[in-house]
Amino acid sequence: MGFLRQRFHFTLWPTLFTIPAVLFMLGLGTWQVERLSWKTALIAARDAALAAPAVPLPESSDEALPLDFHHVTAHGAFEHDKELYIGAFDSRDVEGFQIVTPFRLDDGAVLLVNRGFVPTRRKDPSTREAGQIAGPVDITGILRHADPPRGLVVPQNRPGDNFWFYVDIPAMAATRDLDRVLPFYLEAGPAANPGGFPIGGQTRVSLPNDHLQYAITWYLFALTLTVIYFIYHYRKPQGEEPAS
Repeated sequence: MGFLRQRFHFTLWPTLFTIPAVLFMLGLGTWQVERLSWKTALIAARDAALAAPAVPLPESSDEALPLDFHHVTAHGAFEHDKELYIGAFDSRDVEGFQIVTPFRLDDGAVLLVNRGFVPTRRKDPSTREAGQIAGPVDITGILRHADPPRGLVVPQNRPGDNFWFYVDIPAMAATRDLDRVLPFYLEAGPAANPGGFPIGGQTRVSLPNDHLQYAITWYLFALTLTVIYFIYHYRKPQGEEPAS
């Protein structure tokens, strides 16, 4: 019966701190729930795109927009003397480069193709001559849009050194004097190239989806602070002795 004789004693400053803090935590938790829904739909759309049959290369940006992560086919010839190099690591954390090669289409337009990974010792094309496919060829790859990376941790590209950290189609085209370059690019699939290099299939399709645990964490923070607030403010009436 001792708990029933306790009373809630309101105090100003803890209340002024607790109410906004709890509302802020609840807001963050709700935002994470919304992000969970968005991320789940994005993952489902990407999986569906990757599972869809290959389609011909789109002829315009508008046609390409809904085809991100779809397999597409194209016919043309590689221009190996204009390779571009993106610094990268493979799945085993081996340091090297992803080889981006202009692909001249039948109509004269240029499509940039990320042909895959080579270790540093294979950067020089003379060390992988068998993989420098000559003449007209049909290719199939995953269509990607070159969205600049977000955040401050990604270094700036170094076009003068032909050293790239991410795909920048206009800048890459300028360094190789390419015109009529399409505003999207392809990433090669896992089919082996002659000689084994470059190693295709480097597309990273998995997306982290930790929003549920983040939401639970923020809601638990809000609940914990609320409980602490009420425990702090419930006190025995003054002058009352504990029951024996």
